Amino acid sequence: MVFFSQMLINGIVVGSIYGLVALGFVLIYRASGALNMANGEFVIIGPYICLVLMTAYDIPFLVALLITLVFSAILGLAVERLVVRPIQNAPVISVIMATIGLSSLLAGAVHMIWGHQTRVFPPIFPPTPVEIGGVIITPVYLWSFVVVIALLILFLLFFKFSKMGIAMRAVADDRTAASSMGISVKYVYAATWTIAAVVAAIGGVLLGNINGVSPTMSAIGLTVLPVVILGGLDSVLGAIIGGFIIGICQNLAGGYLDPLVGGGLKDVVPFIIVLLILMVKPHGLFGSRGIERV
Repeated sequence: MVFFSQMLINGIVVGSIYGLVALGFVLIYRASGALNMANGEFVIIGPYICLVLMTAYDIPFLVALLITLVFSAILGLAVERLVVRPIQNAPVISVIMATIGLSSLLAGAVHMIWGHQTRVFPPIFPPTPVEIGGVIITPVYLWSFVVVIALLILFLLFFKFSKMGIAMRAVADDRTAASSMGISVKYVYAATWTIAAVVAAIGGVLLGNINGVSPTMSAIGLTVLPVVILGGLDSVLGAIIGGFIIGICQNLAGGYLDPLVGGGLKDVVPFIIVLLILMVKPHGLFGSRGIERV
């Protein structure tokens, strides 16, 4: 029972980070109808920047994190202006292919600048673990969960009540109608890519503190894709709940099934879950079904 609780808690923490990163996918899909296949690279660039600022320049973590988020926001804005905006009116597949090319470009840059080895963050959280009911929780897991939950609540409130959040929802529902009401679609697109890059960087920094930083972290972009599909491509709430489901199932599979089959099943489980769910709900758990009139 203690082992199950340990796997469950780890899954909840990792799943909450999945949900945060999945928000970037959902925001961009709602705005443009395309998937950002470079989201995994957005995740790994943030922690590398933060780590370099802390180790090479001896900058405190919170200041380094703030600088990282500013850099990520500029990166997201630059990608929207230089890569996405010129092909804004092109077919969706063109945008997807552009982000795939961007993914390869950023991955190559990461390898050239920082190499292939795993780097570890300096100790940021207290080293003493917390024991709850026989389950040992390291502070980095506990604080990561608290930070992610606070951010998820903040983003939900932002989308529901803020002027920009309402504008994003309006553009997602009907781009033409939103434009006719005076909403700047280009401004919303820029804000969407900026926010997506920032949340990816935050998720990357948290994962970097848990597992270290390496170019293989970009694989989270592929792992989070089932999260988005499971919750519904256009659902913010679905991304959050899908993150928890995938994170928990993945960790339980890694703890119980991987030893039986020799490993590897943990990485496959998210895609198995998505296939099973899509057989019953083709638009995901919370995705909206499009209506076509003929």
